[in-house]
Amino acid sequence: MRALKYLIVGFVFGIVLTKSEAVSWYRIYEMFQFQSFHMYGIIMVAVVTGVIGIQIIKRKNIKDIKGLPIEIQDKEPGSIRFWIGGIFFGLGWALVGSCPGPIFILLGAGFLPVILVLFGALFGTFLYGLIRDKLPH
Repeated sequence: MRALKYLIVGFVFGIVLTKSEAVSWYRIYEMFQFQSFHMYGIIMVAVVTGVIGIQIIKRKNIKDIKGLPIEIQDKEPGSIRFWIGGIFFGLGWALVGSCPGPIFILLGAGFLPVILVLFGALFGTFLYGLIRDKLPH
């Protein structure tokens, strides 16, 4: 019963992303070709919503689901690892036409070739787990 609310939120999120065309390969292609503002607008709305949400959490001392205070750690200053990770993420996004979240939405919408993308994402995560200790963190 407790997981039902998360399942419902996931369904609603998937519907919103699908209806806004945020999972469309063509929209993502347009974004990387700088031909359309559509995806940049969606990303900016998400960033602004996140900033507002974080400020509300910090100022109102909102607690998590267990009643504990939410602690948001300060991030360390930028470094080369963020640039490298961002480049890999962006290249994968541009080549595949989907970031990790919409992979499941596209599968649910019946785009079965996305199974290969899911396999690649899981394999990349597994590979990272193997070499994680050797990377600069």
